[in-house]
Amino acid sequence: MKTLYHKYKHHYRANLNLAIPVVISQLGHTLVQTSDTIIVGHFAGTVSLAAVSLANSVFIIMMVIGLGVSYGITPLIAQHNGRNNYTECGQLLSNSLFINVITGAILFSITFFGSVLALDHLGQTPEVVHKAKPFLVLLGLSMIPLLVFNTFKQFTEGLGFTKQAMAISIWGNVLNVCLGLTFVIGLFGITPMGVKGVGYSTLIDRCVMAVVMAIYVFRSENFKKYIKGFALTNVDRRRCLEILRIGAPVALQYTFEISAFSAAAIVIGTIGYHEQAAHQVAINLAAMTYMMASGLSAAAAIKSGNYFGSKEHEKLRHSAISSYHIVVVFMCFTAVCFTIFNHLLPWIYTSDKIVIDIAAQLLIIAAVFQLFDGTQVVGLGILRGMGDVNIPTLITFLAYWVVGLPVGYVLGLQLHLGVKGVWYGLVLGLMVSSILLFFRFQFISKKRQDKTVLIMAKD
Repeated sequence: MKTLYHKYKHHYRANLNLAIPVVISQLGHTLVQTSDTIIVGHFAGTVSLAAVSLANSVFIIMMVIGLGVSYGITPLIAQHNGRNNYTECGQLLSNSLFINVITGAILFSITFFGSVLALDHLGQTPEVVHKAKPFLVLLGLSMIPLLVFNTFKQFTEGLGFTKQAMAISIWGNVLNVCLGLTFVIGLFGITPMGVKGVGYSTLIDRCVMAVVMAIYVFRSENFKKYIKGFALTNVDRRRCLEILRIGAPVALQYTFEISAFSAAAIVIGTIGYHEQAAHQVAINLAAMTYMMASGLSAAAAIKSGNYFGSKEHEKLRHSAISSYHIVVVFMCFTAVCFTIFNHLLPWIYTSDKIVIDIAAQLLIIAAVFQLFDGTQVVGLGILRGMGDVNIPTLITFLAYWVVGLPVGYVLGLQLHLGVKGVWYGLVLGLMVSSILLFFRFQFISKKRQDKTVLIMAKD
């Protein structure tokens, strides 16, 4: 064990220094939903909490599509920075901003005209649907500023600057909580808005974050040599396609996984609103650890991109393996926390005893899939940094939509295991994804490393 630590010691430190701010920043996306859930659960009731679950289960699909597309720039920035192509980094930023604004507008339109209308035909409780609709519209509108923020965030993180986005995310969440409480409860003479209140707070928060992040990038001395290439006139077909060749498959990867969980929420909603509310509580806690692991994944993608760009394949492999080590340790810790505090953690969200009892059972299952959830998302990040996105996309589709969700449906509804049966299927999907992605990384990285050794031997 000591020998192993010394072998990867340098990479542990480098990856953690890069990852920790990214983890906190990534967590910001989930903390918005977490704060919304807690505020609604305690101040608006169980039906409103179920409405938040339903709206989030639809919106999260739109969000991960947008975030996935925005991630397309990060490995490209890391690779070009590794080659000292500074002007190209600014030109890529121009194209990424153009793509993400268009993507945000399209996703809002889909949310408004498609998803909202579809809520009436999902077999959900009518009271829940009535409260979910206006909340979902506001969440959809917030996609545009969210993707503007993420454009500049992914640009700076690709260059190794991660702390600033972290700070903006933290203060953004503080603003969201303050506004959410004000609007939902009705402080300072404002009429209580219920679920719509957290929708308005989220929209305002994301607008402010987008403006602040853009100002930081354009005014900071750290990026002067990069943004010389930034201009909307530099938007061109070649660079847009280059970004989308990575961003689109990444969006599909996240969509296949998250949409499976969203579909699971809808299936659970047909069982009952207590089960749906409990699912929202448990999945929100699991999503927090997932987004933290996603931060490790983003850092792994940056490091992999740097080493891939400079053709240092042995260092790439060591860095990637150290990222796997870190995420395994972290997710084991969170699994222990879920197991020990499974009855205490749901109380943070709601005081409904029925919901707490169901959520406590789901957290035990969540503890089991922590390891698979963490390793699969880090595997995706490593492969993304290496430019390998198509096969991993196929793997995620097979794992969640061919294995996980169908098995969950059969166990939950056909074999009458209820909400726990649906979650057992999700665990299986995560396990399949994790194992296949690790095998893919081993195959690609060893192939690259052996090719480098062969070339050196010939020289």
